[in-house]
Amino acid sequence: MILKKTRIGSLDIIVGLLILTVGGYILYRVTAGLHYKWDWAAVPQYLFRYDAERNGWVPNLIMQGLFTTIRLSIWGTILATLIGTVMGLCRISRSLFNRLIGRTYVELIRNLPPLVLIFIFYYFFSGQIMTALGVDEFVQSRSELTRAFLEFAVASPSMVSAFLSALMTLAIFEGAYITEIVRAGIQSIEKGQWEASRALGLTRWQQMRYIIMPQAMQRILPPLAGQFISTIKDSAIVSVISIPELTFQGLELMSATYLTFEVWITIAVLYLILSLVLSLGVERLEIYMRRSEG
Repeated sequence: MILKKTRIGSLDIIVGLLILTVGGYILYRVTAGLHYKWDWAAVPQYLFRYDAERNGWVPNLIMQGLFTTIRLSIWGTILATLIGTVMGLCRISRSLFNRLIGRTYVELIRNLPPLVLIFIFYYFFSGQIMTALGVDEFVQSRSELTRAFLEFAVASPSMVSAFLSALMTLAIFEGAYITEIVRAGIQSIEKGQWEASRALGLTRWQQMRYIIMPQAMQRILPPLAGQFISTIKDSAIVSVISIPELTFQGLELMSATYLTFEVWITIAVLYLILSLVLSLGVERLEIYMRRSEG
């Protein structure tokens, strides 16, 4: 693979200067127009704080929110992918019943606001189902080691029900979009591939596993990466049910310190870092898959 050198043209310079000019003007208006006093020196203490008991630095409010966002995004992405894959296969199934299930799911979820879904799941799923199943009591009765693991992988024991409600909402909402990505990717494979694999005596499952899906993945991966990034950003919606993720912690911190711009710029940068890391990871995966085929 021949790597092309990136060249910076005159248009790039003009756009860069324009961005700097706009950014500078915004900073000027905030400072002069609103008489805002910047205090960036106060921000680091809300990222990490020194714990005398542990004799070391531990995450503070913003980083705790970031870790919760990461957990929510990872589990949400996994569940949404599973739901989207199953429903995507239902959408192209030969069974009318399966197609109706897939179509109903997509049309229902995509035409409801996520804010409505989050409240439905919070009050019904968390308030009724989780209470009936005794999830909170079960978690509280576990050993300290189990609770510590749950806190690391999911959420603090007191927030497990609310976290699971938020997770289910995020997974079901994003899964509807992944369903259509999977369906479109599979249907984009030429009809001749199906006919050739059928002529070889392969069952429909073998056709899908060995012939269709490996080709469809090449076409599914780019839009799927965009949906994964959307999952990270959409996770902010769970702040309305007091899940202590990044946006919620930003709201709390802004109310307590009045560091409005410093807090939200910091949070925006953290969201940007998460999205860029995921984008680069998917890009590497695409390159690897192309090399494997070659």
